[in-house]
Amino acid sequence: IVALTLPDAAILVGCLMMGNLMKESGVVERITKTAGNELMNIITIFLGFSVGCTTNAATFLNIQTVEIIVLGIVAFGVGTAGGVILGKVMCAVTHGKINPLIGSAGVSAVPMAARVSQKVGQEYNPRNYLLMHAMGPNVAGVIGSAVAAGILINMFG
Repeated sequence: IVALTLPDAAILVGCLMMGNLMKESGVVERITKTAGNELMNIITIFLGFSVGCTTNAATFLNIQTVEIIVLGIVAFGVGTAGGVILGKVMCAVTHGKINPLIGSAGVSAVPMAARVSQKVGQEYNPRNYLLMHAMGPNVAGVIGSAVAAGILINMFG
């Protein structure tokens, strides 16, 4: 559906789905392990080096960069707070069947947001096991971010 409605986001969502296919199929276990650990670290290092080597201080150290960072922090906070509020609404509507902490995992910080929901939930009740339930909105946040990136690429690219 994403590829048909927003072709520019198809590559991002396709990579996500390919990773899921590799992991869930169990056929390419070594490749899955490498892609999730060593290869991911190598790509992150090269991405950091390439951005760092091509950006000079005059371009990076300005007020616009600080504004973008602050805007990102505010967006992350609003997304988390909105998820918790909607989680509380869903908890009230379902008469307590949905834990409101699940909503805090709706941001695309995989898997840390889900782990935080798990940890906070177990602080209040050691029998809580929210990790797999929190991964649902967590992955939905990733897909939403890919769609938003596709929209931005389509608008400004």
